[in-house]
Amino acid sequence: MHPDPNTNTLNGGVLTPVIIGSLIFSVVAIIFSAVVYWRIFSKAGYSGAMGLLMFIPIANIVVLCILAFGEWPIYKELNFLRQQVVLGDQYSPFRQEFPPQKLPPPQFPSSPQSPRYDQPQRPQHPQT
Repeated sequence: MHPDPNTNTLNGGVLTPVIIGSLIFSVVAIIFSAVVYWRIFSKAGYSGAMGLLMFIPIANIVVLCILAFGEWPIYKELNFLRQQVVLGDQYSPFRQEFPPQKLPPPQFPSSPQSPRYDQPQRPQHPQT
């Protein structure tokens, strides 16, 4: 008894587009997932490259736990800035006066080549 060639076999011409379609869909899904993970980690304040760890078994569970239960760097910065507001910004190294104070330009009377800009200057031409 020989098997009938018309039953229980798939034509190679039908199977090839299914495999190619599956591969294209898989590549698009992986790229989309990588972009999504990258954006999530970037918005949390971590390096976006940490999102690529989501594709590594066991590491993805650890990274997901860090993301879920750890304090995000963006919140550390936010809490620091809120403390600066509560303290009246008196200890901040980036403190600025509001409104900004306009300082007068430094005066160097011993330096004759520095012109005064508050008074009009006549052009100096060499005398012949």
